[in-house]
Amino acid sequence: MLNLTIITIGKIREVYFREAVASYLKRIKPYGRLNVVELKAESFSSTTKDKAKKIEAERIQTILDRKSEAQIYLLSEGGALFNSQEFALKLNTTQELVLVIAGSLGYASELENKYSKISLSPLTFPHELARVILFEQIYRAATILNKKEYHY
Repeated sequence: MLNLTIITIGKIREVYFREAVASYLKRIKPYGRLNVVELKAESFSSTTKDKAKKIEAERIQTILDRKSEAQIYLLSEGGALFNSQEFALKLNTTQELVLVIAGSLGYASELENKYSKISLSPLTFPHELARVILFEQIYRAATILNKKEYHY
């Protein structure tokens, strides 16, 4: 049974991304618990990027501090790569799993140096698309673990 928390910076603005995420959330529901925590994205200018990343990191860390028993991973293009079956095995744990998606500026070094990282791809995706891809992969992992016909 999945026990996941997804922490993200910012909301999904595009209707088509919201609809895709909602569809995957509905599909995932029978396979376990998935909690999504959307944190406020910090406004920034070219001179305040570092300050904005630090503020977003503090928001993320506040949530992570409450998850001391969980396995925590930052999603990052430089993280460990898995195929879908390996990712499914990563999610197959009785321990709560927390996955974090950074805002558009990425992670402040305080977070990046503290937690393990996994990658959806070595490519960089827009924040909203990364969420859709992540939720599809979580659904795919759930079907793999439950031996359903989705992943071929």
